[in-house]
Amino acid sequence: MLKTRIILIVVSAAIVWLLFLLPKAVVENEGQMEAEEGQEVGDDPHTTTPAALRESINSLNAQYLEASGNEKSAIFADSLASMYSEAGQFDSAAWFAEKAASFFKSKESRIKAGNSYYDAYTFALDPKKQNEMAEKTRSLLGQVLEADPENLEVKTKIAMTYLSSQNPMQGIMMLREVLEKDPTNEQAMFNMGMLAIQSGQYDRAVERLTDLVSVYPNHVQGQLLLGVAYLNTNKKDKAKEQFELVKKLDNDPAVQAAADSYLKDLK
Repeated sequence: MLKTRIILIVVSAAIVWLLFLLPKAVVENEGQMEAEEGQEVGDDPHTTTPAALRESINSLNAQYLEASGNEKSAIFADSLASMYSEAGQFDSAAWFAEKAASFFKSKESRIKAGNSYYDAYTFALDPKKQNEMAEKTRSLLGQVLEADPENLEVKTKIAMTYLSSQNPMQGIMMLREVLEKDPTNEQAMFNMGMLAIQSGQYDRAVERLTDLVSVYPNHVQGQLLLGVAYLNTNKKDKAKEQFELVKKLDNDPAVQAAADSYLKDLK
């Protein structure tokens, strides 16, 4: 059971984020995204979207479908992207953000659309869907990176999408390039530590994650994975300290449950 849970945590960035954001992870039926021709993007029956936000989304959807003119449609699409993102419905957010970006063609709109697809990629558990979202992310954020090669945040996200592709080494090389330019880049440091765990290099994971939390002591995911790394190097006392620290750092029920689960196994 312990091994299974560790695998679930490190199999991809998606699972790591799901650990902390599971209540917000609502992925709509892919068929709903084909609503371009006069069909409303419907609500997921499993969504936990607050009623007021859901009503706002429904109202804005109706206005989007009735809008005349590309600019007006793009403005509605941009607003819908923000609302769906707030609702945790990342497929829908990405779809509308791309619609807006295709009209505005600005750096900001492409970043928003690319980030939305990255969120959808992060939460996609189906390999086919994950690859589709990864390709969209690379397409949109790739345009941003081409115009601004120093945008390390964008480069890091693109790198992570390669890890589920046929060429994962390209992603690792990109992360290394980020760290060469910015040795304390938070996301790149975390991702390299996570990848060390995923590949079974637990001693290296301890080293990388220790470096991360020494610079960013409140990085909850990093602290948790450092505990997992200690656990796999048979340093149970240090693992226990890490999981107890995680409980102090974040009161989120999902975080508390994860830490408690590991602590229970250590008894």
